[in-house]
Amino acid sequence: MEVSSTVIPVTESSQAGHARRTAAALAARLGFKEEAQGKVAIVVSEAAKNLVAHARDGFIILRALHAAPHVGVEVLALDKGPGMADVERCLRDGFSTAGTSGVGLGAIRRMSTLFDIHSLPGVGTAMVAQLWAGQPPPASRVEVGVVCVPMPGEEVCGDSWAVDNKADRCIFLVADGLGHGPEAARASRAAVVSFLEQGPLGPVDLLRGAHQELRSTRGAAVSFASLDGAQLHYAGVGNISAAVVSREGGIQRLVSMNGTLGHQAPRMQQFSYPWSAGATLVMCSDGLASQWKLDGYPGLLVHHPSLVAGVLYRDFVRGRDDATVLVAREVPHGESR
Repeated sequence: MEVSSTVIPVTESSQAGHARRTAAALAARLGFKEEAQGKVAIVVSEAAKNLVAHARDGFIILRALHAAPHVGVEVLALDKGPGMADVERCLRDGFSTAGTSGVGLGAIRRMSTLFDIHSLPGVGTAMVAQLWAGQPPPASRVEVGVVCVPMPGEEVCGDSWAVDNKADRCIFLVADGLGHGPEAARASRAAVVSFLEQGPLGPVDLLRGAHQELRSTRGAAVSFASLDGAQLHYAGVGNISAAVVSREGGIQRLVSMNGTLGHQAPRMQQFSYPWSAGATLVMCSDGLASQWKLDGYPGLLVHHPSLVAGVLYRDFVRGRDDATVLVAREVPHGESR
């Protein structure tokens, strides 16, 4: 299963073509039929054209979606301005501020299983679209968005992540292999393998199992979060940054212990935090600035977690390490996108 994302800068038209071809190749690799591959290519092409025409510092992030037996492609389009004052107006066919035909966003929304967008004038726009190879998977009680990209210049990402979403609880993992490159990737993926093999355990027991699995690697920072009713249980070793963000935007930072899993982890401890309706979980590797915040993005927290992850990556990535952002939110009963 692919866990890393592909980032494609899109600031001029030739890069838009590269984004389209990369997306079509990903869809083909995942088993999309030709017509469905074409839809993915069109969505990415229209998103890229919008970035070239309207944005600055624009880029597209592609991610493979796996919800066995379903597979899909997620397209994130991110930029740093100028933003949209009236998003709904911009979604109407025929509306354009750049002299184009004005069908891009409307076409993307029609072709996508999931479409969401958040924009702030003077700050930028984030758009997400998901397309599936066949029928989409059943709706989950927890929505998850992830950006996981390698350090610039590296072919593989030294970070990994995983989610085990069950009816009664949901467990999240973020792992950051020491350093970067293939050996860091081997360490972080060992944490994922341990997690998936261990079964329904608590965060501390999952850490202990991963600690043994990682002994033959260079080690990693690893954190587990378990959402169980009205509580979130959390345990981590190393510098994974995590927080619970309330519906109103208040941030409760979560506590990890010092050490490197697989080598030195003198203390493993679980901490429990209240989990209320509308709360959002954010977990980040140190490829993002640790003091990220969301109070400058009014309305963002009610949008899909992929948009939250994308905005955090866009505005807080350090650019000198692998970077992962995982964002999760329970779907209120009766809500659909």
